[in-house]
Formats: sequence, C-alpha cells, structure tokens
Amino acid sequence: MTNTPSHDALPLFPLELVLFPGSYLPLQIFEVRYLDMVNQCEKSGAPFGVVTLARGSEVRTAASDPAGGAGTHQKVFHPVGTLARITQLSRPQPGLIMINCIGAQRFEVTRPALLKHGLWVGHAEVLPDDQRVPIPEDLLPVASALARVLDTLKAQGVTPEQMPIQPPYALHDCAWVANRWCDLLPMALAQKQRLMTLDNPLLRLELVSDLLERNGIAT
Repeated sequence: MTNTPSHDALPLFPLELVLFPGSYLPLQIFEVRYLDMVNQCEKSGAPFGVVTLARGSEVRTAASDPAGGAGTHQKVFHPVGTLARITQLSRPQPGLIMINCIGAQRFEVTRPALLKHGLWVGHAEVLPDDQRVPIPEDLLPVASALARVLDTLKAQGVTPEQMPIQPPYALHDCAWVANRWCDLLPMALAQKQRLMTLDNPLLRLELVSDLLERNGIAT
C-alpha cells in the first residue's frame, strides 16, 4: 500500500499505451508542457500519472493553439491510470529529455482540469495494490512460458538495459506475471485497460492464460 492515498493536482500524461504496476516505460520528452512536468517531478521526486487515451493524439497538432485549443480539448482518456516514477533521466540536447520510468500504484482521476499551457492535472485517488497471490498449479505454465521468453531474450544478447521486463522478477506472483504478459502481448488498448483495472490478480492471470491459448502461444 502507498503512504500517499491521494494527489490533489497530479500531472497527467495521456499516452497511447497502458502502463501496469511494475512496467518499464522509456520516454522521449520534447513538448514544453511535458518538459516542465518532468523537470518538476525530478526536482520534487514526485510521480506523474500515465492515463490511456480513448480519443485524441499524444502530441499536440497544428489544430491546437499554443494555449491548448480545440485539438487539445478533444482528448479523452480513461480515468484509471498508473503512477510513473522516474528512475533515470538524461538531457542529450536542449529541448529533449530521455527518461526511464517504472509503473507504481494505480489511481483513479476525478475532477480533471486542463491548464492554460496544455497540461492535464487531476485529483487522483490511489487504488489498493494488487494482493500477492501465489500462482495456482494449473496456471504455472503461464509463468514458465514467461521465464522462457526472458531466457530467450538474454540468449539473443539483449542487454539488461534493453529488456522490456525489468527486475525484480516475481515469477510466482499472479499479478506480476499477468502484468508482464500484458506488457508483451499484442492486444487492443481497451482490452489492456480492462485487464489493468481488474482488482482480482488471479482473474487477470486466468484471462491472460486464455489470451495465450488464443494466440497460439504454448504455455
């Protein structure tokens, strides 16, 4: 559980992806509104919130005026997202920040507001962490298949920094294994969002197991 049950003005980053707790997320930041956000988060050690776009674009287009015009207002994002904590940051050139993040707790946004420079913020209630549930015997092949994926990537020479799944590993935990498969499997964003919002990690893993079978991935 987190010691901070809510955030009054959590900065939000609407993206065309679903961030799960424990997920690894590298980002290139170049828009002014997000450069400011990342600088503030780095300075304070605070997280920002990743929310999944249901409509609209990640990047401001010509249809949006500098203060956040019509194109910005057309953004619609799901209210349940995941806190992102910055683990590494570099500034390779002016106007560009490279960050690595890790997904932390899930949250639900209420009272979202668009600031005049185009950044979304909102009151965020942090949701309970997934319960630690050991993987039942009938679902152990799902964890074994994930372990094989990790071994294959390492054998192919993928460096630890390039791995899509970062340690610490928890191959005996329902939520961790389900979340990592959700990171890897090709599926619609709406489907990933539904899986992320489930509060039952065993059910999430069962649904992931069904997806593996339907995709012809041996478990």
